[in-house]
Amino acid sequence: MAKKTKNIDIPAPSAPKTHTTLEREAYAEFTEKKSVFIGYATPVKCEEDALEFIKKIRHKHGDATHNCYAYELNGGGIARYSDDGEPQGTAGVPILDVIKKSGATDCCVVVTRYFGGILLGAGGLVRAYANGAKIALEAAHIVTYESYTEFRLVCDYGAYQKLNYEFPKYGIIVDASDFGGSVTLKLAVKAALFADFEKKLAEMFAGKVCTEVLGERFDFR
Repeated sequence: MAKKTKNIDIPAPSAPKTHTTLEREAYAEFTEKKSVFIGYATPVKCEEDALEFIKKIRHKHGDATHNCYAYELNGGGIARYSDDGEPQGTAGVPILDVIKKSGATDCCVVVTRYFGGILLGAGGLVRAYANGAKIALEAAHIVTYESYTEFRLVCDYGAYQKLNYEFPKYGIIVDASDFGGSVTLKLAVKAALFADFEKKLAEMFAGKVCTEVLGERFDFR
């Protein structure tokens, strides 16, 4: 009698965790029909950070006609915006739309306007505030962080020389090094490559050089 078989679904490997946000705080400006628009963008970790950034820009440009803003956190889980006196839907929504389309999250954008005396109309305002957000995000540089594994490695000087040739192949980041009786390294590598690197260590040193996992972090290279 034929032995019964059972199909087992094997889950596909999970994709590396990524986080797309802004690299730094930045600003950019342009003039449209004598109105000056200044776009500010910054990465934020929480809603309090976003509100503090908005407060800072409002204080800096207290004499401006409008300080309109939008921010998004947790991949869209939190999203807020303000037209700050501009006609409804002509400032905050376009700014938020630009943030969403950029793919960035955990960021805040404020677009300041100094009115130049010429009305832009609803369509003109939408385009101007969207452009202010766009150039601010470009200046702040959108980056995608990947999950990195942080680990410690202790080896002798001979092994260290050999490992120096391997580190670039795996994109390993050297966070710290201590050269005493032996070499102690604090390193980080993309989480998706950590197992491959450990396998390479085993091949090179037959288990004599091992890693100690310290934690995880987001980073980009």
